[in-house]
Amino acid sequence: MGLPALEFSDCCLDSPHFRETLKSHEAELDKTNKFIKELLKDGKSLVGALKNLSSAKRKFADSLNEFKFQCIGDAETDDEMCIARSLQEFATVLRNLEDERMRMIENASDVLITPLEKFRKEQIGAAKEAKKKYDKETEKYCGILEKHLNLSSKKKESQLQEADSQVDLVRQHFYEVSLEYVFKVQEVQERKMFEFVEPLLAFLQGLFTFYHHGYELAKDFSDFKTQLTISIQNTRNRFEGTRSEVESLMKKMKENPLEHKTISPYSMEGYLYVQEKRHFGTSWVKHYCTYQRDSKQITMVPFDQKSGGKGGEDESVTLKSCTRRKTDSIEKRFCFDVEAVDRPGVITMQALSEEDRRLWMEAMDGREPVYNSNKDSQSEGTAQLDSIGFSIIRKCIHAVETRGINEQGLYRIVGVNSRVQKLLSVLMDPKTASETEVDICAEWEIKTITSALKTYLRMLPGPLMMYQFQRSFIKAAKLENQESRVSEIHSLVHRLPEKNRQMLQLLMNHLANVANNHKQNLMTVANLGVVFGPTLLRPQEETVAAIMDIKFQNIVIEILIENHEKIFNTVPDLPLTNAQLHLSRKKSGDSKPPSCSERPLTLFHAIQSTEKHEQRNSIINSSLESVSSNTNSILNSSSSLQPNMNSSDPDLDVLKPTRPSSLTPFRKAKALYACKAEHDSELSFTAGTVFDNVHPSQEPGWLEGTLNGKTGLIPENYVEFL
Repeated sequence: MGLPALEFSDCCLDSPHFRETLKSHEAELDKTNKFIKELLKDGKSLVGALKNLSSAKRKFADSLNEFKFQCIGDAETDDEMCIARSLQEFATVLRNLEDERMRMIENASDVLITPLEKFRKEQIGAAKEAKKKYDKETEKYCGILEKHLNLSSKKKESQLQEADSQVDLVRQHFYEVSLEYVFKVQEVQERKMFEFVEPLLAFLQGLFTFYHHGYELAKDFSDFKTQLTISIQNTRNRFEGTRSEVESLMKKMKENPLEHKTISPYSMEGYLYVQEKRHFGTSWVKHYCTYQRDSKQITMVPFDQKSGGKGGEDESVTLKSCTRRKTDSIEKRFCFDVEAVDRPGVITMQALSEEDRRLWMEAMDGREPVYNSNKDSQSEGTAQLDSIGFSIIRKCIHAVETRGINEQGLYRIVGVNSRVQKLLSVLMDPKTASETEVDICAEWEIKTITSALKTYLRMLPGPLMMYQFQRSFIKAAKLENQESRVSEIHSLVHRLPEKNRQMLQLLMNHLANVANNHKQNLMTVANLGVVFGPTLLRPQEETVAAIMDIKFQNIVIEILIENHEKIFNTVPDLPLTNAQLHLSRKKSGDSKPPSCSERPLTLFHAIQSTEKHEQRNSIINSSLESVSSNTNSILNSSSSLQPNMNSSDPDLDVLKPTRPSSLTPFRKAKALYACKAEHDSELSFTAGTVFDNVHPSQEPGWLEGTLNGKTGLIPENYVEFL
């Protein structure tokens, strides 16, 4: 499979795994650099020695045929597969040309040699310089850190503070250099997909122009050449969007790295110095340590970043207790003692700072006070999928289709932000939003209107195609053939809540009209996918790996646009229930529980049990009142009660987008997978567990139910209703 993504959050931890991943990227760059040098050498000999043309061209073709691209991520798009296959296609063409004894080469230096040399010098050369700087800063930081940690605690406070400040500056500089180096490595890896292949394509085009005898061969190559050109352009467009997203994430990481940490299976991890007793005294050995609160397992890996290798065997112990070490009892700073169940004696550890020690002790339930800095950073947008929201989108679509459907760069060219915000404030004003007038005044530019539409969709509390389905849509785009992709996306669309699906249908019908006029507005289906993919399918967690999946988000939007009539106007071939959907996944070999990215996040603070009871009673009462107000035919139906979508009950409005098909308050559900609670408000359970009183929760993607007398939250995609 491809190279693993380099996460910016790993730069802060600088773990052994991060170093190994970085080495694999460096090895790939060295491999590419060596290949380009060889390719340049072969090209020059081809231009300079016409008498050796036959052997030179065959060697050049063989070099192309042997090289294989390594893409970042676990799957490739059709465009990337086309680009990766292009080298083998080029080799075939060159062999055919040699068979027909073609000996004319013109302009090879300008179209082939110069761009590759420029790429090697400017891109790979810059990456090498960044590596030198990174290695130098690594050695400098580790040296200063060791020197700093060896300072006696008996030094004057002013000297210690000055030393702390110096280390903080060096640490920050090392962290920034690390981020910049990772960013450059990622950039070169992505750039080579088009800056490397494109000169080769231009070189081949020159051959076709000057070789009369290659005319028939050029005609045969024409179809693939067109497909490859489109693939390169699509890859370039996706790269530009991906690069800006990665650069934005890097800047966020520089400003506040703690808010963008990767979800880790460990309660705490990082470097610690462990005191080891020798025959003639003691020594402090650097270890990369991890701790799991549930199992109380501490794993210690002796590792030194400067040498880049392990210094011994891994060791795991079970935590018994953790105690802060008083400053006056040891000359080292930031120390704490750990007692293990399965190891005699006390293990003395030294953290990297006072804050680092506090975090370790907090994770291990040490005797340090616990400062819970947890805060709810969820900010709800003012946009909603209500009548006002539909009215705004319809007004924007009407204005675009009547006044600006042929404007070049439609939806790609953005409006002035102040004008966009002003238009949105006018459209979202309750006084004007309820008016039946659908026209937007001509004073508003089309680019302002299109930007307002995109901004409103981004202002929704969650993406239109919902967080819990994001990974499923991405997996569908990665399927082998187009028919399977369309079928799976068709099924997923019909699992969306009604209002989300209606809004998505409205939008896709409009984008299909835009694409039908691409000769005038230059907005093809692929271009619209680039614009709307990140808006409609944004991930819940912002990581480099998620950014690398943007290209598959774009493919999902392309499929929706091209197949909008079938997807929205017909039901899927096999309309499955929740239980059948899970069973079908098991039959296809996917019997694992949903991944962490498919597990919904807890957005609200946990409420007390009495508040939960009162809230549940109010939901039940309002639900029963709403259901009882429906017709007698619904009450007498043997099927499950359907939600009253016209209800004005505000509690039900919260529940509708979460699970619109289950207003019955007293239902039972069965667990399809095991789940371990991560918060006090959640329930832990095994596969096959049956829950009572299951009903929708205020948390998006969660249900609330009772197990063994305890009421708590249950992930919606982990259960099926009985």
